[in-house]
Amino acid sequence: MAEVRRRRGEGDSGEADDPSPAEQKLQERSNSLTADSSDHVDSEEEKLPEEKYVEELAKTLPQGTDKTPEMLDSALKGLPDRWKNWIIRGIFTWIMIFGFGLIIYGGPLALMITTLLVQVKCFEEIISIGYQVYRIHGLPWFRSLSWYFLLTSNYFFYGENLVDYFGVVINRVEYLKFLVTYHRFLSFCLYCIGFVWFVLSLVKKYYMKQFSLFAWTHVSLLIVVTQSYLIIQNIFEGLIWFIVPVSMIVCNDVMAYMFGFFFGKTPLIQLSPKKTWEGFIGGGLATVVFGCLFSYILCQFQYFICPIEYSETLGRMSMECEPGYLFTKQEYSFYLFNARQSFMIYPFVLHSLSLSIFSSVIGPFGGFFASGFKRAFKIKDFGDMIPGHGGIMDRFDCQFLMATFVNVYISSFIRTPSPSKLLSQIYNLKPEQQLQIFESLRESLESRQVLNLE
Repeated sequence: MAEVRRRRGEGDSGEADDPSPAEQKLQERSNSLTADSSDHVDSEEEKLPEEKYVEELAKTLPQGTDKTPEMLDSALKGLPDRWKNWIIRGIFTWIMIFGFGLIIYGGPLALMITTLLVQVKCFEEIISIGYQVYRIHGLPWFRSLSWYFLLTSNYFFYGENLVDYFGVVINRVEYLKFLVTYHRFLSFCLYCIGFVWFVLSLVKKYYMKQFSLFAWTHVSLLIVVTQSYLIIQNIFEGLIWFIVPVSMIVCNDVMAYMFGFFFGKTPLIQLSPKKTWEGFIGGGLATVVFGCLFSYILCQFQYFICPIEYSETLGRMSMECEPGYLFTKQEYSFYLFNARQSFMIYPFVLHSLSLSIFSSVIGPFGGFFASGFKRAFKIKDFGDMIPGHGGIMDRFDCQFLMATFVNVYISSFIRTPSPSKLLSQIYNLKPEQQLQIFESLRESLESRQVLNLE
């Protein structure tokens, strides 16, 4: 472009010469690249080879929101597409909410199994895009390696949860003690097998493509498996730490869609052209109100607030406890017009404000990230499992980000040392080390007059 400007600036008269046809074409192309609609391509000839390849690839991937049950499709046949999609989306939203309620009723085990199934399905939807690349180029073992790494990472992360929360019990079973003691070493050995398998599968002609798919698999594991591990940790802290954040994301998604549908006029972000500021703000305010009210209700039920621990006395998982500080009403006071005002509220409700603000402001960016991913591959949805919504990943793109925040929030501001975890670590020590801890603990208790052995 500098050369074009230099040439146009030359001349005895000091005026620019008329640009040549080649220069005109170069100028037009530059303008098209810097325009607001920079993702628009004028002709097939101007498309990059990668773009043409992605368009061909997209034809083999599912476009989920167009998949509607035949009976429902015929019943709504006369409606405009906008309202038809609104009704279908609404029906299946309520079906999912009702199903979520049934899973909660099933208890912690049902929630953990559901988390695992959702994780596997999300991973399958992400990997299926890479699998199309594998099929086109005939690359060996990509699909098998991806699922192998999924199993390996699940063995590591779910094993960590078992050691943390059931270590006391598992250590008493002799043939399981080996798995607990050397869990991380076994996990690393399994990963090394997969690593060697990948190196042996490299094909000279496709090194770059294979390493790209290897990175694809590991990023998918980071997004999906790690987050599901954190979700299960949140469940063990008490169902309320799982139900409230998940419900906030659902509320924000639904209310942002409603406000955007009826009042949306101002575009929010280019990655999601249908998202509007009206929906973003309306959904955020609704989520804050919903979060406070819903948290207040759940704080009154022991089923939701008690940490989930294994009871040796009962021989099963227990959800019985005395409500702690967070779930006991406390008095808070403030001054208004020089007059002291006070109110009683559960401290958890105040913590829920932090959760609701995060789910309203940062949570949607998980959805924007997923939208950018889909636009990169020119697909509408990750899958076609849920009519009106797309795939499982389309519904849980914000949930994974929220799960990480909740886990970090608990570890930073809420969690205290757990006796069961400490005991699990002590049982892994040698007998002489256990005696040393016992003597130190006894001396400490005696010096503080907590324990009197005389």
